[in-house]
Amino acid sequence: MRRTAAQTWAGTTARLLIWVVCVLASANRAHAQCSARDVLQKQLVLKAAPVVPTRMGPVTSVSDVAEWKTISIGTFPDTFALLTALSAIGCGVGNSAAEALARPAFTLSGTRTAVTLLTVTAADLGFRGETVPLRQMYQLAQQLGFRLAPPEIAPQLRLQYLDQPVGEFLVIGMSPIQTWAGEEVILTVANGGAGLILIGQDGRADAEIPVTSRFVFLRSLPMTPAALNRN
Repeated sequence: MRRTAAQTWAGTTARLLIWVVCVLASANRAHAQCSARDVLQKQLVLKAAPVVPTRMGPVTSVSDVAEWKTISIGTFPDTFALLTALSAIGCGVGNSAAEALARPAFTLSGTRTAVTLLTVTAADLGFRGETVPLRQMYQLAQQLGFRLAPPEIAPQLRLQYLDQPVGEFLVIGMSPIQTWAGEEVILTVANGGAGLILIGQDGRADAEIPVTSRFVFLRSLPMTPAALNRN
């Protein structure tokens, strides 16, 4: 009897879920390149991370922001291989992040490509106060020439940024992915001091984010003039 498309997808999803569970369960037994001890050793032998200069005024265009890091995407044939790579070096994956990677909205590029990343905060864009709705930050960032990153950027950056300083949390500027419970999640590449990890956080349009949170974007052409509302 022929299987329907829905049955095929359900089977694939089930296998991916089992794979996620196995990968996360085996991470503690994996080679510990992402462990706190190994991260500290890397930071002792590698150059210190560059200090991000304090800006004298708000960013008025993406051209005001220097390129931060170039990584490769399209290097894995499927999500299984990507999860295996994370597990192999002992990188942690939070529960909501693991769900996001197992959802249909998470896709991988079929072509190996070098991608240049930029980082910016809402404060850099001129927002005042302590927090700003995610929607407003995204809207202004895109108007200034920043482009949302594909979801693949998050795990690829985690794999290719093993000397991340302790205490740094980089939020990937991306469209949210819904978990099975319907929660909207965006991904964060972090080093909280206990090792390197990929975690999920609130990705709702009205989620309030600290203006000091550093976001990772790509570069695109400006969409509108820079005389924009930053209230």
